Amino acid sequence: MDPLTWTGALAFLNPIYQITLVLLVAALAIWIITSVISAGTRQVANADGSFTLAGNPQAMANLGVKLTFLVVAILSLAYLLLGLILGTNAGIVGAMSRQMLPTWTALVVLFALSITFKRRLGLYGKLFDSPIGMIGFGLVMFWVFTGIFGAMDLIATHDPLGQASGMKNKVPGTPLRGAEEGEYAWYLLGGDNLARDVFSRMVKGAWEVLKYAPLATLFAFMVGITLGLPAGYYGGRLDTLLSFLANLILAFPVILLFYLLVTPEIVATGLPQFMAVVLFAFPMVFCGVLIHSRFRTQPGKDYMWLAIVLVPIFLLYMSLINENGSKIDFWPLDFFDIPGGVLVVFVSVVFVNSPTVFRIVRGLAMDIKTRDYVAAAQTRGERAWYIMLWEILPNVRGPLIVDFCLRIGYTTILLGTLGFFGLGLPPESPDWGSTINDGRKLLSIYLHPALPPAVALMSLVLGLNLLADGLREESLKD
Repeated sequence: MDPLTWTGALAFLNPIYQITLVLLVAALAIWIITSVISAGTRQVANADGSFTLAGNPQAMANLGVKLTFLVVAILSLAYLLLGLILGTNAGIVGAMSRQMLPTWTALVVLFALSITFKRRLGLYGKLFDSPIGMIGFGLVMFWVFTGIFGAMDLIATHDPLGQASGMKNKVPGTPLRGAEEGEYAWYLLGGDNLARDVFSRMVKGAWEVLKYAPLATLFAFMVGITLGLPAGYYGGRLDTLLSFLANLILAFPVILLFYLLVTPEIVATGLPQFMAVVLFAFPMVFCGVLIHSRFRTQPGKDYMWLAIVLVPIFLLYMSLINENGSKIDFWPLDFFDIPGGVLVVFVSVVFVNSPTVFRIVRGLAMDIKTRDYVAAAQTRGERAWYIMLWEILPNVRGPLIVDFCLRIGYTTILLGTLGFFGLGLPPESPDWGSTINDGRKLLSIYLHPALPPAVALMSLVLGLNLLADGLREESLKD
């Protein structure tokens, strides 16, 4: 069986694509130069109230960037669509396009429904009025769907931990030796130094990132919000104490902190598990206070909602902190076990991110508590936690949503960094950080094992940043 080239039958598009990319880079360079030169140039008012620059070379450069970017996007879409039709006849690009068909289908359906009903979807719907936000959302959802369908074995071509004879460090498109019937015949992105399929590991690694980064960020937000609101609202000694603790944690080098937490001697003491007992309790505390402050005057609803929400959370909490054979091993209804290494990483990420979220929430609460609607709630006799959770918190949701998106990106980078240093998930895990670390050992000879997960990590973080920019842009219009 012949090896696959990158574009196969679509090779005729390559010169056009390369020329267009060069023109795009040149247009970007000209736009940057003209932006610097024309900074501070006098604006001229038009009769319709708009403004233009005299001569306006920056606008022409900007138009050139838009046009060349549009051509690049159209050509990229042509590679994708033709690749879906031709499959492996369109080379590696076509084969990967066809493997990603579930992701493309889900993206098209999601965007079609979202754009159709965007006026009914609040801030999420407004996101589709922002080109930057749409691009960022598309990048993020691409990896979300890739991770989900990859976990369902609808995209990966091989077992991410499986090793094939003779495929060690093979270049992309190499045919599999002795492929059995029904087995995918190529390593689309080549093999790594253990003869594992790089494409399948990249796909499976997306799910590893999606399992931990958003959830760890959510836990960090629960801790930061629960402590930041009273610190900003009450002030005084409580604020001083909590702010001191937050600054103390932030002053500690992050990587050194992780090294300390994952050392066998520290793990043997049970410290990460005891930290989990404290940190993982905050979602339960937050939900309990949120419900009780809302239905305090209606005992029937109060008890009902507390039971509906807190009982499942409590059972999950006990399963999270309980581990057979560890320092905390007493709970009989242990529904699942988290590997010790995963728990340490998860606790460490929550611990590191919580102080930053605390400072953001504290600052927002200090600003919002002086508003008239807060004074009106105080005049009505509302209690402090009701005011914090039902008056202040909803009015700072915009900045918090934006920061949540950014923080998922930071957490993704942090998990990748930990995997790179061997402090993250188990060594055989296909998470992107571990895969990059495996590939970098022979980076001067073989680029293909490390490059795909690095590009995947970069594109996901870029998408989260663009999504946050789009949300910020639209939230400021409210």
